[in-house]
Amino acid sequence: MGSRRGLPQRGKVWQFFFIYGHILLGSAIVAMSFNLFLLPNKIASGGVSGFSTIMNHVFGLEPAFVQWALNIPLFILGIILLGGFKYGLKTLVGTAFLPFIVLLTRDWSVGFEDPLLGALFGGIGVGLGLGIVFRANASTGGTDLAAQIIQKYTGISIGAAVFIMDGLIVIASAVAFGLELALYALISLFVTGKTIDIVQMGVGYAKIALIISESQEAVKDGILQEVDRGVTKLKGFGGYTNQEKDILMCVVNQSEVTKLKQIVKTIDPKAFVIVTNATEVLGEGFNRTNP
Repeated sequence: MGSRRGLPQRGKVWQFFFIYGHILLGSAIVAMSFNLFLLPNKIASGGVSGFSTIMNHVFGLEPAFVQWALNIPLFILGIILLGGFKYGLKTLVGTAFLPFIVLLTRDWSVGFEDPLLGALFGGIGVGLGLGIVFRANASTGGTDLAAQIIQKYTGISIGAAVFIMDGLIVIASAVAFGLELALYALISLFVTGKTIDIVQMGVGYAKIALIISESQEAVKDGILQEVDRGVTKLKGFGGYTNQEKDILMCVVNQSEVTKLKQIVKTIDPKAFVIVTNATEVLGEGFNRTNP
């Protein structure tokens, strides 16, 4: 009986280490990518880290101190303006730990300086680290908090606010380092975004197939038996015929798309098929949610 009562507690302990392990690991990867690839190549790819890159090369300021000087006041401001300790310990840990690793690894070097490689590898590293942090439902503070403050008091969406702030950093980079390095910063921003998507949703993008067929029962049975995927019937209404029609919806992996199309074509060559991307699918036969 005692061991059964202890199970929920062990679950909470595991969840604690899962969350904060992700925050620490992700923050460390971001910090090391910043020092190894972005900072030495003057790639100011937005955010607080981009601003600290400009401050370091123009005024000689230590990037970690600049990041602390911006992140911690933004965190406090978020508590005051956004209603209490909303972001909790998780965001505070990321906010404080990332600059600490930046300071700790400031003398690390990969032995080369190339803006393009710096933008690519830096973007991948930062995206990987942020994706890991986001999987723990946390953040590293900085522009995330600033964007939410802007959103509350101006009505601008968070995405637009982040875009504006990153854009201003890139413009400042163009003034400080020249247009070429600012373009590399944009490349790094793009790579970071794509890498975050991969970490969050995986590389195996699923596909959604919508099928309109006069032989829908045969098509449904073919998919169930040959592809071994579930099929959902949706109600549709023809705009030209003014007739109600059933639409078959099926979610498959990329490797199963060709087989599905062949089955449909064999059963009903005149079937109308739409195949589109599904960036994330959770459930039976696909990804499971994190603890």
